[in-house]
Amino acid sequence: MSKLKKNNVVNFPNNLSQIEREVEAILFSAAEPLDIDTIDSKISKKTNVRKILEKLQNLYSNRGINLVCISEKWSFRTASNLSELMSKQETVEKKLSKAAIETLAIITYHQPVTRAEIEEIRGVAFGTNTLEILMELNWVKPFGRKDVPGKPIQYGTTDDFLSHFNLQKLSDLPTVDELGSAGLIDATNINSEIFGTGKFYKEKEQEKKENIYSNIDEMLDSTLNKDEKN
Repeated sequence: MSKLKKNNVVNFPNNLSQIEREVEAILFSAAEPLDIDTIDSKISKKTNVRKILEKLQNLYSNRGINLVCISEKWSFRTASNLSELMSKQETVEKKLSKAAIETLAIITYHQPVTRAEIEEIRGVAFGTNTLEILMELNWVKPFGRKDVPGKPIQYGTTDDFLSHFNLQKLSDLPTVDELGSAGLIDATNINSEIFGTGKFYKEKEQEKKENIYSNIDEMLDSTLNKDEKN
């Protein structure tokens, strides 16, 4: 049990080892989220860093700050239910324009995507600084060039985008069917097969392939069984 010191300050029991305290200190002083390899390179001896991180995450789960992992990088963050306490009164909130929101949605679900492809999907040309605003927020960044004539720059979302919207990975985003069920879009007029590409649907496409292989196996088994009976 915790004990009171003479100055009435609660003395919490120290249940962290030296190496666990090192990991805690490294994360606390870091200016940006750190991956496991980076943390491992800074501590005094080799150990199971992931296990320590999971222990710290559990210890901080009900504290004013939490240890979170986003895109395989770890950092301390203000507890989500206390974040409003950190905002300053003089902060001025600005809403994104409709064009910026549409552009961000297209990049999110179709990345990597070029400027011309975004304009084609939206059906209108870019407004002034629409893409630049998203890049200034560090929600979007260039992702190489597309291997076509002219080699246009492709764009995709960043880890800061995931962090801001409290997402672990892109596939945590709602699918077209889920958006339709929520009444946010008219799913009857959208071909779900082309609603998003690449990164967003990678996991789901893998599941589809596994299902196809399973169906083929069942079909072959059924055919073989019929042949044996004949």
